[in-house]
Amino acid sequence: MSPAPTEAAASPLLAGLNEQQLEAVTYGDGPLLILAGAGSGKTRVLTHRVAWLIRERGVRPDEILAITFTNKAAGEMKARIETLVGHVARTMWISTFHSMCARLLRREAERLGYRPNYTIHDADDSRRLIKRCLEELDFDVKRFPPESIARVISDAKNRLQDPADYRSEVEGFFAQTVADVYELYQKKLGQMNAMDFDDLLANAVFLLERFPQRLAHYQRSFRHILIDEYQDTNHAQYRLAHLLAGERGSIAVVGDDDQSIYSWRGADIRNILEFERDYPEARIIRLEQNYRSTQAVLDVANAVVKHNRRRKGKNLWTGRGAGSTVAIVEVPDEHGEAQFVASEVQRLLSGEAGPRAFSPDDIAVLYRTNAQSRVLEEQFGRYAISYQVIGGQRFYERAEVKDGLAYLNVIANPDDEQRLLRIINAPRRGIGATTVERLLTHAATVGESLWSVLQAADQIPGVAAGTAGRLQAFVALIRSFQA
Repeated sequence: MSPAPTEAAASPLLAGLNEQQLEAVTYGDGPLLILAGAGSGKTRVLTHRVAWLIRERGVRPDEILAITFTNKAAGEMKARIETLVGHVARTMWISTFHSMCARLLRREAERLGYRPNYTIHDADDSRRLIKRCLEELDFDVKRFPPESIARVISDAKNRLQDPADYRSEVEGFFAQTVADVYELYQKKLGQMNAMDFDDLLANAVFLLERFPQRLAHYQRSFRHILIDEYQDTNHAQYRLAHLLAGERGSIAVVGDDDQSIYSWRGADIRNILEFERDYPEARIIRLEQNYRSTQAVLDVANAVVKHNRRRKGKNLWTGRGAGSTVAIVEVPDEHGEAQFVASEVQRLLSGEAGPRAFSPDDIAVLYRTNAQSRVLEEQFGRYAISYQVIGGQRFYERAEVKDGLAYLNVIANPDDEQRLLRIINAPRRGIGATTVERLLTHAATVGESLWSVLQAADQIPGVAAGTAGRLQAFVALIRSFQA
């Protein structure tokens, strides 16, 4: 039950909230669906709701689980909540689905046959391992690209299908090939004491389903669950949230059915559209006041999105005024588009487009894919417009960063063969591909891990004495960090 408006208004945590935001922040126990339009202050609602639960309802921070979709968003949410309630916020579970599952599985891994020091493979690690599986099974990697196989396996895991489940539901040569690779891939991950990102979600669900006492423990632990961007959840994430919420259902989800754009990676819009089916007692609150755009922009957005066949419906409005009319420009191709954008930027910079001239820092050009930047950059060059491309290669995708992380993973878990293969000759230490192939063949023959055979490299047939010495030096290096 929510507090009366006069009681709620007395709390400084609620200052500046509009009526719908106030209702969402102060909602009591039970399921809550917050339909938050673009620019409607959903992050403010989430952070203030958490602060309200802690300060006004007496909920302990460690009894709150808040899920976002990016680490950046999780960090920002934690910082905002800490500003509102102080350092007690540090004991909260605020993270992405994957980070939360990784934390949970560190405690519970042995129940599923893993050791607590398991390592986590990223997308690049997965592709490399799948390529090895294809080669081991004598499949042509050109005919069966590892990237394509990886996507199918990821989809299967997001549907909570293990290799046997997947094989039983598919037909055709390609699908059965995927099933063979999937089975070997999971076997190798298990031997390495490793999981990929999708395993984190699937294994967390399997744990809670197979061990009712652990499910009950976590249901008791999390009195309140909050999930952002609920329209982008896949089946595994939906199932995990449903399990943790339990029959009590103190779950508040925030999302916008009009902003579901990730169906290509498994997001299921039915999760938000059918929320009331899962929780018949759910309260629905619509955040429709927009603080970001003018009414002219919102009118166009409302007119376009109303044609969506599957939506709950809302009508965004703002108090910021009508603003400039939205223009629709038709161009023949991407070159015409880039030329138009560059000419408009030039008009803004020169002052021709309005009462004052803008500086380059005032202008942003957005594009959907990195490939689109090339023609834009060409046109900016012709117009002598200075610009800066934001983005590029991500920090954790740099080769030297991946190598450093691989070293740390091997130090913690030497059985992670995939990471071991990455660093065995990085930096170069004279250990070539032929030697690596001999090591892998010998490991398979004697039924031991690559790390085990490395420790007796001088006894492996075909490995020269000099190479064996370099391998033993590498083993000594790893052991020195483990000491």
